[in-house]
Amino acid sequence: MQEAFDDVIKAREDEVRVRNEAETYANGLVPEARGQAQRMIQDAEAYKAQVVAEAQGEATRFDLLLSEYQKAPEVTRNRLYLDALQNVMSNSTKVMVDVEGGNNILYLPLDKIARQSEESVSVQPSGSSPSSSTSIRELTDRVIEEIRKRNRQ
Repeated sequence: MQEAFDDVIKAREDEVRVRNEAETYANGLVPEARGQAQRMIQDAEAYKAQVVAEAQGEATRFDLLLSEYQKAPEVTRNRLYLDALQNVMSNSTKVMVDVEGGNNILYLPLDKIARQSEESVSVQPSGSSPSSSTSIRELTDRVIEEIRKRNRQ
């Protein structure tokens, strides 16, 4: 009989212990979940603000562009076209030039010309390294010279 009584007491103690462990776990888990939820809400609000600000900026830009277009449609259209071309072609390392009065298309491998320019700069002594504007000027001169050579041919 004593063993049964001890088993009942032990079962009640186990029940209390398990309940305490569950409450401790819940008390730790619920605030963490609430914190994560709050963080997600703040991230979503920040993203919303960013998207709204970008959209408002684009709308303002469009309104300004529209007013300029209404003043001078042809000029604005050409400027937009040139801006788009510059944006697309800025990453290109090759240039094709259609020469007037001929069926030849001029191909300029700017990547190779730039590499040759870098090699010539690296050969120079360290004390006489040119500035970036000088190297750009040299690259431009080489491109012009290459165009002239190919036009003669």
